[in-house]
Amino acid sequence: MTTNASAMYADLSLSLTLSEAGAGRPVLVLHGGGGPATVAGLAQHISRTARTLTPVHPGWDGTRRPAWLTGIDDLALAYLHLLRDRRLRDVLVVGSSLGGWIAAEMAVRDSAGSITGLVLVDAVGVQIETEHITDFFALDARGVAEHSWYDPDRYYVDPAGLPAEELACRQANMATMRIVAGDPYMHDPTLLRRLGQVQVPSLLLWGESDRIVTPAYGAAYADAFGDGRLEVVPKAGHLPQIEQPEATFALIDAHLRELGDPSDQQ
Repeated sequence: MTTNASAMYADLSLSLTLSEAGAGRPVLVLHGGGGPATVAGLAQHISRTARTLTPVHPGWDGTRRPAWLTGIDDLALAYLHLLRDRRLRDVLVVGSSLGGWIAAEMAVRDSAGSITGLVLVDAVGVQIETEHITDFFALDARGVAEHSWYDPDRYYVDPAGLPAEELACRQANMATMRIVAGDPYMHDPTLLRRLGQVQVPSLLLWGESDRIVTPAYGAAYADAFGDGRLEVVPKAGHLPQIEQPEATFALIDAHLRELGDPSDQQ
């Protein structure tokens, strides 16, 4: 079910396009720069055993981005307000790529204790001196495929063959990503040192062949959490939930089981 939800942040209203499905523990699923389609299968799988909430980040896929929303911190605070407004507790936040960065920023700001678990899938968001984030904006379509996939030939899409409407949507998504995550590029310089205060169980899943952010980047990211661990998915790149869904879903399912059944499900 897709609904329009409202959240309040800094006395400013925000209209969200939000898909909801399933029942049980609340799971907030956050997409990356590629848009909501990149986590659709993941959200569908999780909804078999949990209640999923999957927003479209404002400015993606034709949704409106208010002028005040200019950073990942704005998105993180807006989604924390959404959890508060819905009175959701025992929330697992699952984020892919840019969505993983949002999840991490939410966790360090979660003074209400709404979040009790994290899954970050090939997340960006921190600065690791020895493992730089590839400049996505500098790559052409073929370069994006080569850096993002274990099997780039299977997933490469020639932009020249796309319908004009879809191409325009992709370009608008990238323009929004530049605004919210382009400066400093794909990271918050202070986030890494703040992650130690996050004590909830945090699973970081990484595609073995990711060249946007390497598994070594993921290992340093996981080590920064108070309770973080890294699992590497073979034969996958930046989006293991698409390239190796069975292995990725199994790891997330196990993490959900380890979190246990919350006593106060919403």
